[in-house]
Amino acid sequence: MDISIVIPTMNEEHTIGSVIESVKYLDPLEVIVVDTASRDRTREIAKSLGAIVVDEPRRGYGVAYKTGISMARGSIIACLDGDGTYPANIIGPLLEIMNINQVDFISCDRMTLRSQNTYTNLHLIGNKILNLAISTLYGYRLFDSQSGMWVFTRSIYERMKNLSDGMSFSQDIKIEAFRHGTLIEVPIRYGIRITKPKLNTWRDGFSNLFELFVKYVRK
Repeated sequence: MDISIVIPTMNEEHTIGSVIESVKYLDPLEVIVVDTASRDRTREIAKSLGAIVVDEPRRGYGVAYKTGISMARGSIIACLDGDGTYPANIIGPLLEIMNINQVDFISCDRMTLRSQNTYTNLHLIGNKILNLAISTLYGYRLFDSQSGMWVFTRSIYERMKNLSDGMSFSQDIKIEAFRHGTLIEVPIRYGIRITKPKLNTWRDGFSNLFELFVKYVRK
């Protein structure tokens, strides 16, 4: 399987190198780094390790992913953050799980193996509320609706509609995967963040909840 890995970045010079190095065992491989106005050496480090670096000045989590995925040439696409919190080295096993189970979309579940050091109770409660809203509105059961690491087929992505430009992209892409194919969750160990978080817990949590209702109405 030819695979494209899409990584959005903003000031990730301390971690982007190790993330890219962790996936180099995959072959054939394409790494696309979508940089959103980093002020450090993120772009230079990514380029030196063979990544395709795309500058995306527009703000928005979903915007960055849409830009990167639109450039991806692989039949399988993997997405994860550039801050080192997601275990990039398990993408290979995830590909095997996808192939064996004949599924279209794998979403990584941070909740099952969580610890207090990597995922706080406040984030856990917020995630559960959003999971419940998705179950109530759409009938889809998820352990971690806000996970930002996924592996999926290009064909299922091409059938998706109404994907957000903002943080709610992560829940939108899972809802669309349920609608158009088969999704499973695989537990992972979420790492400790060493860079400054981009997420605003309260603002983004309430925004994502609101966006679930908006998407439901637009369906």
